[in-house]
Amino acid sequence: MRLIASDIDGTILGHDGKISDRTIKAFQACREAGVELVFVTGRPPRWLFPLQEQLGHSGIVICSNGAVVWDLHTGTALSSSALDVPSVLEARRIIKSLRPDALFAVETLTGFQLEPGFIENGTSELLSEFTPAPLAETLAADDAVVKFLAVTRNGTPDAFLAEVQPAVAHLVSTTHSAPRTALLEMSVPGINKAVTLAQYAESLGIDAADVVAFGDMPNDIEMLRWAGHGYAMASGHPDAITAAGQQAPHFDDDGVAQILEAKLTEQRV
Repeated sequence: MRLIASDIDGTILGHDGKISDRTIKAFQACREAGVELVFVTGRPPRWLFPLQEQLGHSGIVICSNGAVVWDLHTGTALSSSALDVPSVLEARRIIKSLRPDALFAVETLTGFQLEPGFIENGTSELLSEFTPAPLAETLAADDAVVKFLAVTRNGTPDAFLAEVQPAVAHLVSTTHSAPRTALLEMSVPGINKAVTLAQYAESLGIDAADVVAFGDMPNDIEMLRWAGHGYAMASGHPDAITAAGQQAPHFDDDGVAQILEAKLTEQRV
């Protein structure tokens, strides 16, 4: 074990916004043992504060499902893969033709743009600073869109993904990470957590065989397959569990911490 790559939400971070003490101690022990640590998340850079505040992490985070490599220490993007605006608007048109009730938003390197109604009931503490408006009016030609989002209040995330993914595959790569909300996350074709993680590991001279990865949702599937030791949370999505082939115990039982503790013990023997 030379590199740990961990998803955040549902893997180490609960709905209460907390990382357990046991998980924090397990990561600290890995650092002290000389193991590299990178977090690989669908979150944008502005939502990484739990890593800094609770874990004291100041290193690299792969954000937006692989579209951005962010340096927490300097607060800058080391690399990014952005969708062009025409592709975003065309994908929006196609999805709207399939699901007229769909609403959209985009994550850019400089901020967030959302359409009216994208946030249910029009409220969200994390998004309250942004003013809703049609994307066709707010998107500028030079906006670097690192994640395109589509939401519908009808149906399941899996059904929405199955319907939309083949229709827009020529324009965007599509996945989801929301357990209950039918929210799709789209990025540059060919970009996912695994692709960017593999590049990062290679830059450190670390092979996939020496990577331990943790995740819980469909946006983690490629990463869990790529890593030499991919663990899906027992509390995770069935497709992630199938892809990983190995399970970490349930999130509520500090599954990531349990696996890391066992692996550190093995390395010391």
